Amino acid sequence: MEKTIAGVATALGIGAISIIRVSGEEAINIVNKIFIGENLKKAASHTIHYGFIVEGEKRVDEVLVSIMRAPRTYTKEDVVEINCHGGIIATNKTLEILLANGCELAEPGEFTKRAFLNGRIDLIEAEGVMNLINSQTELNRAAAFNQLQGSVSARIEKNRKKITDLIAHIAVNIDYPEYEDIEEVTVDKIKKNVRKIKKDLLEVYQASKNGKLIQEGINTVIIGSPNVGKSSLLNVLIEENKAIVTDIAGTTRDLVEGKLNLDGVILNLIDTAGIRKTKDKIEKIGVQKSLELIKKAELILLVLDNNKKLDNDELKIIEKVKDKNHIIVINKIDLKSQIDKKQLANANVVEISTFEQEKVTKLKEKIKEMFNLEKIQQKDLTYLTSARSIALLQKTIAILEEIESSVANNQPVDVLEIDLKRVWHELGLITGKTYEEEIIEQLFANFCLGK
Repeated sequence: MEKTIAGVATALGIGAISIIRVSGEEAINIVNKIFIGENLKKAASHTIHYGFIVEGEKRVDEVLVSIMRAPRTYTKEDVVEINCHGGIIATNKTLEILLANGCELAEPGEFTKRAFLNGRIDLIEAEGVMNLINSQTELNRAAAFNQLQGSVSARIEKNRKKITDLIAHIAVNIDYPEYEDIEEVTVDKIKKNVRKIKKDLLEVYQASKNGKLIQEGINTVIIGSPNVGKSSLLNVLIEENKAIVTDIAGTTRDLVEGKLNLDGVILNLIDTAGIRKTKDKIEKIGVQKSLELIKKAELILLVLDNNKKLDNDELKIIEKVKDKNHIIVINKIDLKSQIDKKQLANANVVEISTFEQEKVTKLKEKIKEMFNLEKIQQKDLTYLTSARSIALLQKTIAILEEIESSVANNQPVDVLEIDLKRVWHELGLITGKTYEEEIIEQLFANFCLGK
């Protein structure tokens, strides 16, 4: 990290202000070379200075420059932020001058990566930064902010320290048996500690399923035969005329997507082509996509026409979705019912009319009930949100279960120590206390430029 990096920290476009961030050992010196105003090299930390960015003798922009000296900065390095006039030309010109004077263009996420490598934040907090940037709901924001504040990391580290203490005591017992004042670590002591650690981590894991739900939303597919009202349902849910609605069967041939904020959790809605046998090549592709999405969906809304009897294709679809999270939506209840309700015995059924918002509200309430969304709102938001960290936590719990099995099989303490070290390593991977360079590169590559 010897190079000094620069990047645009605000979205490029027309606006009042654009901020360019510079970080590194030479940050203040480089900006001072292209700045007319106070001598930045003598400026106190966390101060703002008025002046001009220049290229040779030519003034390029009128700016405010913030000076922040290490270690009290985002990256724990010297950081300079140049507040330019908003707009692509002025911003890019200032960045161009910085690069010509010794800065290197920051890679996506490189500022946050430096904050991690310099020990200011751990990986869970770094993921919290990205989650906060990408927040789409207030619940998103609250969960991400909790990560960023370190409350999740503290809980993981507390358990890692318990493992560290166990391993240290075992090592002393084995290497220095003559030290009688050191407590002996017995198999029974390991068993008790492992049980407590596993119980706490299981609580985090169960709660983290909610975290993934909050962060990624619920992938929801709307399926059914042609002309049952799938597109109308999408439109009324997102309160926007996004999907084309006609009385002609097969109007929707490709996927139409929309988002619904349901008590802070996003429903990623996909309206699909009507499922039926067809000779039309394009429609046939749409039908195939619909069938594929059923396998991947976390929630299926199967729409039926209240005014028509169930046909064999619909009965097959009902059978296909019965073991997945699904709701059978009987639409057009303002018309005479032709559906035999006995064929829908034990199914999750909601009856609606897309012309009546009050009826559609019943469907929303059913979804909230299925995913316990009201309980998520009331719970402590201390949990993991990334697939990476949740998978590592799941692996850690599996190793703890292996240790419990080894204890039951009377394995000696020195054998149990090997698995305890595995637990210590996996928990370290979650927070980043232990890490692989390739994974770090991949994680921060998903960040935006300037962060």
